[in-house]
Amino acid sequence: MAELATIARPYAEALFRVAKSGDLNRWSQLVRELAQVAALSEVANLADDPKVSPSQVVDVLTSAVKSTDAEVRNFVAAVVENGRLAAMPEIAEQFEALKNAAAGSADATIESAFPLEGEQLTSLVKGLEHKFGCKLNPSVTVDPSLIGGVRVVVGDEVLDTSVRARLAAMRTSLTA
Repeated sequence: MAELATIARPYAEALFRVAKSGDLNRWSQLVRELAQVAALSEVANLADDPKVSPSQVVDVLTSAVKSTDAEVRNFVAAVVENGRLAAMPEIAEQFEALKNAAAGSADATIESAFPLEGEQLTSLVKGLEHKFGCKLNPSVTVDPSLIGGVRVVVGDEVLDTSVRARLAAMRTSLTA
């Protein structure tokens, strides 16, 4: 995993430098779509086929994301010609992290035992933004196995206040 991150970093940084001069959100959406297409086993098989040229793979990828932009084509060509198509999902992740860092924000994955909406979600996000010291882009999922509470992941930090985590901690302390 660390190797893939190391491979993806220069591509994400180069793409971010190009995207800064344009519409970052458009590039963000585009690189996410490219990552989804590149993650398909059919596309990986196509890229590995010696009968298929790199330019044909580039054509498939750019047409899949409906892009005729020369910058997009150049980026995809650089990735494909260097045999780095498998790193595209990691490139997308790192690009998003660079975009968030430039905006002073971070992605937050919030898992809750029950649906969070409206004022409850707004209040939780406001408190989390204060705790983490940056603007958060929340993504909420429901996981009934948490029993109650929430589990929040921001970058490499995890805040787990779920009942499941508390019960596990209690079990550990009682058996120690």
